[in-house]
Amino acid sequence: MTKRIKVIVPIPMDEAGVANRAAQLPAEVIGAGFEPHFVAVPWGAALGDSYHDMLLMDWTVFQAGIDAENEGYDAVCIDTVSDSGLYALRSRLSIPVFAPGQAAFHAAMTLGKSFSIVTMWDEWFPLYQKTITEYGLEKRLASLRSIRTRPDVEELLAGKEDIIFGKLLEASTKAIEEDGADVIVLGSTTMHQSAEYLAANLPVPVINPGLVCYKMCEMFLSLGLGHSKKAFPTPEVGRDEFIRAALPDAG
Repeated sequence: MTKRIKVIVPIPMDEAGVANRAAQLPAEVIGAGFEPHFVAVPWGAALGDSYHDMLLMDWTVFQAGIDAENEGYDAVCIDTVSDSGLYALRSRLSIPVFAPGQAAFHAAMTLGKSFSIVTMWDEWFPLYQKTITEYGLEKRLASLRSIRTRPDVEELLAGKEDIIFGKLLEASTKAIEEDGADVIVLGSTTMHQSAEYLAANLPVPVINPGLVCYKMCEMFLSLGLGHSKKAFPTPEVGRDEFIRAALPDAG
């Protein structure tokens, strides 16, 4: 039986934008018997560039995920390295919930001793500082580096490769040579188009977070493993009706 995985995009966007995000999972990497469905939140943050947007992403990803089990999905993946809504959805759902930051950071630690996150702009640093602290990985983080370039969360890097790829390579090289990183983690699933280029031009592993998260999801589903409900207990009193009522299409 096919396993259906809901992949929640944390920024509202049209079908073309969602398709660009879904391109991080080309057909050849999707395992037999698995079917990812990318779905954008209907409202919320614009860029994830502030604590304001961090709150909106947590809330809207949670809203978009609470009915995943009832919709017939076997798992949820969150399409942002901020891991927005991860723990709340694990509390609400019995099906497994995965997120790229957690998956990528821990994958990096299986491949090296320290890692650097290379990202688009400094405004995303608080996203990583929050999760790195939550996961207790401060001592394993070599550095945060950005190329100080405003991201395009819908068009991504298309048409900008000649400029962006070189900037990312330079920042990654500095992270390796100056900061001591022995693994590079891309700071956003929106940067997936650069992963192959960087991997071919750097002397250390490059983690493409969205892909690693999705394949980890496939693996855990295949093994029959999900998150611990002791760690993420189901609320005794749920408030699903109020959460649904707060969605735009619910008035």
